[in-house]
Amino acid sequence: MAVSDSVLRMTAAEDMCPQRLVLEHVTTRWGVLVLIALQERSYRFSELRRHVGRVSEKMLAQTLQTLERDGFVHRDAKPVIPPRVDYSLTALGEEAAGQVKALALWTDRRMAAVVEARKAYDETRTSS
Repeated sequence: MAVSDSVLRMTAAEDMCPQRLVLEHVTTRWGVLVLIALQERSYRFSELRRHVGRVSEKMLAQTLQTLERDGFVHRDAKPVIPPRVDYSLTALGEEAAGQVKALALWTDRRMAAVVEARKAYDETRTSS
């Protein structure tokens, strides 16, 4: 069985700097939103997609799979018809979600300062 080029690149990147990859996984746009949502409660895929909003099925599936692989998300597939799959946070995921949520709340609290800094920066660039 041949291993795809993308898997080989991912493995090489993990070997070089695994912490950076984990940080990327939890701080992507969808990673942040998924972790914060799952901190509230477990969700079925379609519920989570509606809750997170404007995410494609493919992107949400990839995000969940990545977070599951990293040990942050638990996928519980029940053998019923129609299939039922619930997603929840693991203990490690709860810890990561708490950190991400703290950053999101800080960003919300400090947004006015960021806007002011951007305005000052832009003014210095246009007056030069």
